[in-house]
Amino acid sequence: MIEILSPKNKRAGEGRKVYEITRKQVLASLTHLVEIDLLRGGKPMPILEDIPATDYRIVVSKSDRRPQAQMYGFSVRHQIPTFPLPLQSKHTEPIVDLHALLNAVYTRARYYLAIDYNQEPSPSLKPEDTVWADTLLREEGLRI
Repeated sequence: MIEILSPKNKRAGEGRKVYEITRKQVLASLTHLVEIDLLRGGKPMPILEDIPATDYRIVVSKSDRRPQAQMYGFSVRHQIPTFPLPLQSKHTEPIVDLHALLNAVYTRARYYLAIDYNQEPSPSLKPEDTVWADTLLREEGLRI
């Protein structure tokens, strides 16, 4: 199961409750779980161990290795890490390059024409990341 978290999954309420139930069912089954959280807002999904806070994370939980899982945490300043997509044991796991995929979609769909980079992101970035983003956007000619 591949789950890309939505704001509904990360906000208190019915959507989160439903996803938490689904998540528990998957984690109690023989199904692999890949959970992709590319949202800075909302409450992250719980993980058994204490982990450093990151802006985003990808969790790969293979059914035969639970309760252990691979957690790929990263910040707005870093490239999305590649990760293995678990399949049945007899198949070779492909490496997912989500960073390259999202960059290709961004370019092909010409999102740079629709996004106003002079606006601050919501939710706001950390102060040090705001400075970094402003410098990057100015260097790319996307912010005045």
